[in-house]
Amino acid sequence: MSEARARSPSLSSRLMWRLLDRLYDLKGWQLQGRVPDARKYVVLGVPHTTNWDFVFFAGAVQRLGMKPSFMGKHTLFRWPLGRFMSDMGGMPVNRAKPGGYVRSVIRNFAAAEEMALVIAPEGSRSSDGRWRTGFYHIAHGAGVPIVPAWVDHERKLGGIGEPVMPTGDYRADMAKLVAFYRGVMPDCPRFNVLEASLAEETPRTAA
Repeated sequence: MSEARARSPSLSSRLMWRLLDRLYDLKGWQLQGRVPDARKYVVLGVPHTTNWDFVFFAGAVQRLGMKPSFMGKHTLFRWPLGRFMSDMGGMPVNRAKPGGYVRSVIRNFAAAEEMALVIAPEGSRSSDGRWRTGFYHIAHGAGVPIVPAWVDHERKLGGIGEPVMPTGDYRADMAKLVAFYRGVMPDCPRFNVLEASLAEETPRTAA
């Protein structure tokens, strides 16, 4: 267990979680699915289209009893934000080292007793739907399943699907994830782009 999880969380982080939980209630979202049985896994947050995605996620994890982690730029973990970022579940990474952050996160998985690492594979809200592959290299290297999560703002609905254990066959494993997302959000245009990208010769690299 990390130092941040072993000690009592800071007042600022407790207040932030309460605020996010309250906003979730006010928005009136509904949640489907359940927390996976695994103790360690990568959670995909898709599609990432608005800052409200984080509010939905925060409220959802409160109700499911998850203790989420997320990756953040290493410079954000310095004073005065360091403790707050850690207490919120942050994990410092240095993306200036190509591939280095993937190995760093894999080591963190190996050292942890429990970890639910949340990643938005699209990278940003302005994505056309293509996914970066860092999440896959992390999950495969750490030997942990990938858990698909989703949010539909028009329907005020979101949820969590069944875990997919990465086999090393990127396209085959991605086909399973795409099939899940197609089932819960069949009209989402971003998934058209994602499906087309799987036919490309080389998938996008970690970033």
